[in-house]
Amino acid sequence: QTSLFLLAPVQMAPTPASMCTPLKTLNDSLSHRRRYMKHNFPINYTIRVHQHEVFKLSNISRMRLQVEGLDELVLQRLWFQVNQGVLKKILRVMPERHPSRPYTAELEIRFRDAEGVFVHSHPAEVFQQELPEVIQDTWDHLTEEPDRVPESRWRYASPKSLLDNFCHTMHCLFSECFASKEAQQDCDRTGILGGFLLPFY
Repeated sequence: QTSLFLLAPVQMAPTPASMCTPLKTLNDSLSHRRRYMKHNFPINYTIRVHQHEVFKLSNISRMRLQVEGLDELVLQRLWFQVNQGVLKKILRVMPERHPSRPYTAELEIRFRDAEGVFVHSHPAEVFQQELPEVIQDTWDHLTEEPDRVPESRWRYASPKSLLDNFCHTMHCLFSECFASKEAQQDCDRTGILGGFLLPFY
């Protein structure tokens, strides 16, 4: 079922300059995702992920609409939590000799490097602050033990589509590191400019 939301302007928090180097390195790796996440897998191949790990630009829009004045840092924290799980699940389905495993392992290392810089770029108390209810609810679902997750919360997605989401949401949430038309288009699609009606599914 399709519903419509009126998109409102949001406040953008500045991204620490130290974040840009590891994120650009990560972005360089993601630029090869088509080769490694599509060509080396069977046609229509999918893996099982938590529904909240299918994290798209529309999810960001919805959260911004649900929480007035939502701090961008909160969404950035959630982005790291989501994609940590995504990378683990992609790696888990790959045999040791899979041709895309070295690429994915390197991508995870670069992701962890960026996460480390992110954590050290902010005071420790920032990460101890209470999260808005809608974000905390998502966080709690993401950290559930897999055997306690109801079947209805699992989704099937291709490795490439998951990394597409990874890349597009990174460009939006850390747009100051990606001063390009692509990054701006990604953010525009989440309603930063406001005043547009977009469908959510």
